[in-house]
Amino acid sequence: MSNNRRRLMGVVVATKMTKTVTVQVDRSYRHPLYGKVVRSSKRFLAHDELGCHPGDQVQIVESRPISKRKRWAVETVLGRASESQVAAAGVVEEAASVEVQA
Repeated sequence: MSNNRRRLMGVVVATKMTKTVTVQVDRSYRHPLYGKVVRSSKRFLAHDELGCHPGDQVQIVESRPISKRKRWAVETVLGRASESQVAAAGVVEEAASVEVQA
């Protein structure tokens, strides 16, 4: 029996929820009329049992509905974020939370 579930590659952008990560998947396509290459991105909520961090390159796979918006699961971690990327992401998240509190 073959496994026909969709698989996408993306970057983890948020890990604020328990066992859930937000994965941003970028894609580019050629506009059908004008021929210009258009880049677009979409964010997916994915179930995370592997303990991903912001900046990690991951492969997500389609799964059964886990919650209202979560229908993907992290299958593999393709590349870990470097320490500087994790630190920079942490600084950005802290700055955003300070602005919200003020």
